[in-house]
Amino acid sequence: MKFATKSLLIVAFFSALLSFGKFDHCLNTNFATPDVYTHACYSDLPALFGARDLVRHVWPYSSATNAVEYPPVTGVIMWATSLPTHNDKIYFLINAGFIALLFMGIALLVAKMKPELWYLLPLSPAVIASLYINWDLWAVASAIAAVYYFDRRKYGWSALLLGLSVATKFFPIVILAPIALIFYRRRQLKELVRYFVVTGGAWLVINAPFIAFNRTGWWRFFKMNSERGVDFGSLWYALNLLGITTKNVNLLSILLFSIGITGFAVYFFGLAELPNLATVSFIVVAIFTISSKVYSPQYVLWLTPLAILAMRGTRDRSSFWIWQGAELLYHVAIWEYLASYSGSHFGIPAKAYAAATLVRIVATLYFLVRVSTRSKAPQNLEFLISQAGGYAYPSLNKAWHPPDL
Repeated sequence: MKFATKSLLIVAFFSALLSFGKFDHCLNTNFATPDVYTHACYSDLPALFGARDLVRHVWPYSSATNAVEYPPVTGVIMWATSLPTHNDKIYFLINAGFIALLFMGIALLVAKMKPELWYLLPLSPAVIASLYINWDLWAVASAIAAVYYFDRRKYGWSALLLGLSVATKFFPIVILAPIALIFYRRRQLKELVRYFVVTGGAWLVINAPFIAFNRTGWWRFFKMNSERGVDFGSLWYALNLLGITTKNVNLLSILLFSIGITGFAVYFFGLAELPNLATVSFIVVAIFTISSKVYSPQYVLWLTPLAILAMRGTRDRSSFWIWQGAELLYHVAIWEYLASYSGSHFGIPAKAYAAATLVRIVATLYFLVRVSTRSKAPQNLEFLISQAGGYAYPSLNKAWHPPDL
């Protein structure tokens, strides 16, 4: 076991180092534009260091118009890591060091939960390409830890960690949907209420000081997300580039997400056996990213750990690599499109970028379907056994009924 852990850490370390090599060119050119796009090494770390006055160690929520566009934990991390330096290169290196450590920790946790597929995360090409774009791994680490404790029925720790994760990056809030589905199907309504209260309480405790003392700066994150239009990577942006105009995108995005979640919930309650939280979370987070107004390249960091945990053994490896290949294709396409967008002599046209966006979305849906339909096999097996007059497992023979409300 110690040998396996050392091997994992070594592989994860070299993957983090390889990712750093991708960003090294921009580090040497001081993240100049359009160079950051033509060499696919753009990072929010140095960009926001200057843009949000972190270079002067300004408190990240002190301004109503220039506060950081992230929840409090990320904002405090951005500010705290700025304190040792006024240099954007040093700032990038400090944050990259923490991100590399987080990546190694997440890889260890995924390996503990899915030991037969431990190598997939550190060897995922789109993950390696995206490590140092943003601070996402801080939220991913606590979200995966929340899933880990939930599947071991340590709900208190899981709820606390999920509250922390939502206070770091807002996307983990959608994991509450699969948690509600699982508790409801288990008829554990008291546990469901308790879990939501603990998660909400943890989130509120973290956010309360910011609401009290920096309300307008704290609110800027929510304001920007509600007011933003269609953005890079989204289905809506690709459709616009192809000449299909979309209006009321806020409504359309919520509607598409609601339809996706409702459809999955119907499918979920028809399953013969209950999937674990990691599997359901991957499906729900994937639906969320596909329907969102923005689908940034680093969102692959949200999805990949959950995707690996959702896989059933080694049977889904080919579809996993197809999905990763599409993510890598998009990763190149977004930067080359932005290169031409910013006046570079290099780049790709808008329609080629739109095509890459749609390929990415289709590949995500393909992998989602592959993973979710694996859970249907036991139900089909039960049907075949019952038709043959054979013995079916008791857990498959019991029909599921909703709990009394």
